[in-house]
Amino acid sequence: MAICLSRNGATTYVSKAPSERIFIATADGVFAVDRKNGKEWSVSARSLEGCHISALIMESTSGLMFAGVHKRRVYASADAGGTWQLRDEGLTQRDVFSLSCANIGGKVKLYAGTEPAHLFESGDLGQSWREIVSFRSLPSLPEWSFPAPPHVAHVKNITFDPENSTTIYVSVEQGGLFKSRDGGASWQEFHGFYEDVHRLVIRPSNPKWFYITGGNGLYHSRDGGETWEHLTDRSMRVGYPDPLLLHPHHEELMFMAGASTAPSYWRKNGTADPRIARSRDGGRDWEILNEGLPEHIRGNVEAMVMDVWDDSFALFAGTTDGDIFYSDDEGEHWIRIVTGLPPISKHGHYKLLQ
Repeated sequence: MAICLSRNGATTYVSKAPSERIFIATADGVFAVDRKNGKEWSVSARSLEGCHISALIMESTSGLMFAGVHKRRVYASADAGGTWQLRDEGLTQRDVFSLSCANIGGKVKLYAGTEPAHLFESGDLGQSWREIVSFRSLPSLPEWSFPAPPHVAHVKNITFDPENSTTIYVSVEQGGLFKSRDGGASWQEFHGFYEDVHRLVIRPSNPKWFYITGGNGLYHSRDGGETWEHLTDRSMRVGYPDPLLLHPHHEELMFMAGASTAPSYWRKNGTADPRIARSRDGGRDWEILNEGLPEHIRGNVEAMVMDVWDDSFALFAGTTDGDIFYSDDEGEHWIRIVTGLPPISKHGHYKLLQ
């Protein structure tokens, strides 16, 4: 089985055996990295050169891989990235930030989030798209904005209720967290946290148990978003978290990564100074993982993925400097398996460190 590492695509894969191939979304195409003899990893293929890939997902029933591309909409591949087909009919926004898919009512649906913050769905594997126009009727829409020019908010992540996939959650940077119980026909807005929302993670065993990362740390809700607890803020070593992983079979075990400061400081400091952290108690206490990682990492960790099989799992983390780090012992030890790739980065973040 192959898995994907991207900023705004799938973050957890469960299979019967460890993956021997990982597709990596970069600022200059998709790279396939293979493991040989169960040990060494190396780049084996490259595709979509010249495209800044925002999101990669695998759709299991069709075997298709989808790429959301900065300023170039959506592409699909039926041959493991060998060739790609543009699938953009009905996508009125060119800048695709996030992709997700779910089985809804026995049918696969794809969702794409864009900049500006629009939401689209496809019921025919991307052959055609329609906008969920109700999403643009939320009362807070006029306040959605991004700090950096041109100050346009985007849909950063799309999440589904683990027990009912007609319930959709959309994270807007910056704008907030929004929920639809009816597949996008109507929406509600959550309150009680800083509106710069990077992603939502839901416990598989309890769809009311939420975590969100964002510009002011990590928030947690035990009641489906009615109330929130601020677990970490910018004083934590991971002060600007984005990637957040929760083990699907051991839900107290979590991993979070990100920069020590907000992006506005990266250029001045010459570094994002990121770190990866682990919690074994559901996010209350965090330990910084250092063994095998460089003492100082310049580029931000902007993408992480968990590969789960039997009673084991592995972690992959990608940086804006084009490094891929790997751990197969719950983050105790890390190795750099690939270096020298184009940035694994939001379209503007790596430029802050040039």
